[in-house]
Amino acid sequence: MGKDAKAGGKGKGKQASGSDEAPSKGKGKAGKAADGLGTCTYVKARHVLCEKQGKINEAYKKLQDGWLSNGDKVPPAEFAKIAAEYSECPSGKKGGDLGWFPRGKMAGPFQDVAFNTPVGVTSAPFKSTHGYHIILSEGRKN
Repeated sequence: MGKDAKAGGKGKGKQASGSDEAPSKGKGKAGKAADGLGTCTYVKARHVLCEKQGKINEAYKKLQDGWLSNGDKVPPAEFAKIAAEYSECPSGKKGGDLGWFPRGKMAGPFQDVAFNTPVGVTSAPFKSTHGYHIILSEGRKN
């Protein structure tokens, strides 16, 4: 049995190496979706931008207390209220709405998170060259 297990292991290893790349970004079940996530050309998103990490964490805690801790998705209208209250980006006045933007328009970390966050999902806080963000993905298209 030892030989068979090794042969099976090698075979599985080869198959897995092909799919290992996708889940590393999205933890398991995102493997299937990653194909769609990675290839779309445009994303529609809202965000909150804060210069200070403490402030973005405060905004995120409000989202957690209201929805995320219950496993719910944050409604765009509620995310917009948080953006209007906390965001230091001019888009905050519009509820953090960035509209549709193409791949290549946003700074590295922001683009990575925006294009890898499934529609309807709110990202965890992250840092970019502009400060700290939370993104709500609202749509994607090619």
